[in-house]
Amino acid sequence: MRAPFKHTKKKNDLFECLPDDLVVFILSKLSSTASSPSDFINTVLTCKRLNRLGLHRLVLSKAGSKVFSIKPRNWSEKTHTFLKHCVNAGNVDACYTLGMIRFYCLENRGSGLSLMAKAAMKLHAPALYSLAVIQFNGSGGSKHDKDLRAGVALSARASLLGHIDALRELGHCLQDGYGVRQNVAEGRRMLVQANVRELAYVLREVTPSASESLMVTWRTPMTCQRDVTALLSDYGYRIPVPEVQPVNRFLREWFESGKGKLEEGLRLCSHIGCGRPETRPQEFRRCSVCGKVNYCSRGCQAMDWKLKHKMECSPTEPYAEGDAGVDLNNEFAIPNDAV
Repeated sequence: MRAPFKHTKKKNDLFECLPDDLVVFILSKLSSTASSPSDFINTVLTCKRLNRLGLHRLVLSKAGSKVFSIKPRNWSEKTHTFLKHCVNAGNVDACYTLGMIRFYCLENRGSGLSLMAKAAMKLHAPALYSLAVIQFNGSGGSKHDKDLRAGVALSARASLLGHIDALRELGHCLQDGYGVRQNVAEGRRMLVQANVRELAYVLREVTPSASESLMVTWRTPMTCQRDVTALLSDYGYRIPVPEVQPVNRFLREWFESGKGKLEEGLRLCSHIGCGRPETRPQEFRRCSVCGKVNYCSRGCQAMDWKLKHKMECSPTEPYAEGDAGVDLNNEFAIPNDAV
């Protein structure tokens, strides 16, 4: 009797049959749409081939900003090297992210500025605005290194690219005559335009069902613990707080977690969505009423006022009388809610 036939067809790995160009194309799509670093990293660590092709120049150049949403606790030399590879591949988000980290966290001011400038030359709006903040404050140098005109020019360029914070900053500069000839009407127009853009952005990005869950609730120090919902628009709409940019979250967590240490007398910007630290004592301007909070820019001060400081600000007697040695010109006035 003849033995039963055994199926001995050779198993082929269909993935290995795919050409490298197609795999690179798929990985570049993944890197551009990944919602977190793990989405991309876990994929390229699957096998040696994906690991090799994941470092292809095209894949790294297409990586989106969320691929660089690195946590300070995960920062290492390998992470630094990965960002450098992305920079060398021409990724502008990587240039901006690594530039901010080097400038503020690693205190490599020259290299950080160079990387941010490289991104700004490719019309990267956040990089343009960050350079504007540096110019306004003279960050990395002395107060004599401030260049208000350069800050206004950079804010104007970033605002033309749709950067809301830059538009708000430019509006306050025009309204106050800070670094530019005062034009109250034009400044107020830009502030209103920034609010309209902000509202349109949030309504486009957030669905009605999700908006309530994303609402930020601030508690006042009153005994009744009354809930106050933050308003980000001057039109009375209850809208959620804009998402904090990955690199700004990195900066705040870097210093608040103790990974990086601020020198004595240096402070972080009080706006929770910023994270920028001072590079010298009294670099940032503080609230002219309470003197308890400080901001790297007028944009951060206006945003934090609407978020929470309006509920917390109250004059303190020592500050109201004037502290010795305090530069009273280095202050922000209370924002006008009508704007």
